[in-house]
Amino acid sequence: MVRRLVREPIYQQLNQALRDLIRSGTFKIGEQFLTERQIGEQFDVSRATANKALSNLVAEGVLEFRKGVGTFVRGGILDYDLRALVSFTEKAIAAGKQPTTRVLRLEATLARDADIDVSERLRVRPDEVVYAIERLRLADGVPLILEHRWVVTKFCPDLSQADLAGSLYATWTEKFKLDITGADQTIRAVQIRGVEAKLLQVRSGTAGLLVLSTGYLSGGVPLWWEQTVFRGDAYEFQNRLGPVQTARPAAGTLLDFRTEDNQR
Repeated sequence: MVRRLVREPIYQQLNQALRDLIRSGTFKIGEQFLTERQIGEQFDVSRATANKALSNLVAEGVLEFRKGVGTFVRGGILDYDLRALVSFTEKAIAAGKQPTTRVLRLEATLARDADIDVSERLRVRPDEVVYAIERLRLADGVPLILEHRWVVTKFCPDLSQADLAGSLYATWTEKFKLDITGADQTIRAVQIRGVEAKLLQVRSGTAGLLVLSTGYLSGGVPLWWEQTVFRGDAYEFQNRLGPVQTARPAAGTLLDFRTEDNQR
């Protein structure tokens, strides 16, 4: 069915009509949007007008253009500030979204049974108990983050499912009175596959970001180690860089991009 635009200016009407179509939920985050031809047919406009409207929505951050593929719904992008520890809950609320958390796992386990790196990264004995936590973080019902985290149990005994329903940072600082001083992070580009793709509701092989992080209490004592996957189409990582540094790595050296704020 053709939807005709009858008032001037046509370009602004088309922009608003496409915004309304995206907000209606007809197209999910990450899905391909209408082509120029489809827009022309549906709204009875020229391809040049359709192209101009699509370009405008890309500039606004509502859509994302992928060369040789098409235009995709970008949805509500949340930013991850690399200079400070800010909770997902607070970020989602600040962006005008409703944050929810689905707790997939909360289990007390021996460090040696948790992961090959846990004992070393958390500086605990292999027979010491740690929490194994898995959470799916959603904004307006859309899954954005899949979190795998191991936590030293002795610092927050009796951690419950209710404690995991919101911000862990708030739980640690308010309920357990812990002094969290920062975290060391490594960020890698990954392809989301298997169970993780299913939980995050993306196609297998979709681009994502993996954050590997160790969080510390005062005195440099490790509190948690995490492997968290972020949907690449719904998150942006932001940072402010310092002055130019002249040091150059030796040939064959893996470049280590980090900021002074994240160095412990």
